[in-house]
Amino acid sequence: MKTVERKYWIPFLLVSLLFMLWGVANNMNDTLLAAFKRIMSMSDLQTSLVQFAFYGAYFCFALPAALFIMRFNYKTGILVGLVLYALGTLLFYPAGQAASYPFFLFAIYVMAGGCSILETTANPYILSMGSRESATRRLNIAQTFNPIGAIGGILLSRHFILSELHEAGAEERSLMSEQALMDLQRHELDAVSGTYMIIGGILLVLFIVILLAKMPKDRDDSDTAPLSECFSHLWRNPNYRNGVVAQFFYVGVQTCVWSFTIRYVMAETGSLEKEASLIFLYSIVAFTAFRFFFTWLMKFYRPATLLFLASILGIILTGIVIVGSGTVSIVALIGISAVMSLMFPTIYGIALGNVEERYTKIGASGLIMAILGGAVLTPLQALISDAYGISLSFILPAFCFLVIMSYGIYNLKVNKTSLAYEG
Repeated sequence: MKTVERKYWIPFLLVSLLFMLWGVANNMNDTLLAAFKRIMSMSDLQTSLVQFAFYGAYFCFALPAALFIMRFNYKTGILVGLVLYALGTLLFYPAGQAASYPFFLFAIYVMAGGCSILETTANPYILSMGSRESATRRLNIAQTFNPIGAIGGILLSRHFILSELHEAGAEERSLMSEQALMDLQRHELDAVSGTYMIIGGILLVLFIVILLAKMPKDRDDSDTAPLSECFSHLWRNPNYRNGVVAQFFYVGVQTCVWSFTIRYVMAETGSLEKEASLIFLYSIVAFTAFRFFFTWLMKFYRPATLLFLASILGIILTGIVIVGSGTVSIVALIGISAVMSLMFPTIYGIALGNVEERYTKIGASGLIMAILGGAVLTPLQALISDAYGISLSFILPAFCFLVIMSYGIYNLKVNKTSLAYEG
């Protein structure tokens, strides 16, 4: 059985490119925390508002996006998402000119709203491009584009944003004259704004390509249940309901780990942001490589089995980050990204696995709304970091992995599956 049929190759590729583009946004956000901390001399809690704005937008836009594609179609949802994403990146220019952190947060919110619409649309769209039996593996293949975008986002941040940051810390900046500090911040914020505007231009080009392309299911004639019936059905489906909880904690752990990777490495090695971002890059490379590895393993093992085993490894590696130091703890930190690589698409596919097609769009929006975990848990880790140190703050990601492991166990028990894939 083919995972992707020939007739879907071009649409599958175009939609998969969207996974790459929101990967750019997600991981540039992670570096923005380090950038704003230096530029504006902020605490970890203050910089975590970047993630609160980003993932809060995901929560707000996901359900309206699902209702929109129910009313219209997948292609229109993608086009609206691209426009909103591009608009958010272009708003970085006036935010930089105003040197306003709240304005930057608003631009991030708008940009993330576009990403939310794209994710809400693209994930079920990919699932629909073939049989239900191969849907989870097909989604994992599409998701391999996401870490490629993440690598691109880190490289953009490293070479065009972090490299432009002055090494002066908060204490040195407080001793500068008002004009000198303003000039320094202007240069650094221009680097931030200019980089995001380049991304906006790329998004507008892709908008034109998809607008002109012939896409499958351009007119969605599937039978979709009324909203109240969808909510009722999904709430009474424990596999789906528990999957939303697991997704909440997965996005929480991913955002927490990546938001504090650069800061953790700086604390362990005494390096500056640009040098520390190399470890973040290695983490995303590991994430990418293991996404392919886990996708290959799904030919032999059930997704829930791999989810369970990866969660156990996540708990162990996070423990090393908490109590370890130096090279050992940094290697463990990179390892966390490797084991996280299969989790989002796997939880997504498992949770929707027994949901009828007429409830899928609303179900998909619930799983995207669960991305709120990144908005809620990142500030919580920031509070722990400010109070007790960045190493101890990783106790929160360890707890998240415990919740995800529980979902893997639940799925294996309820479905009475063997560990290996049969057939």
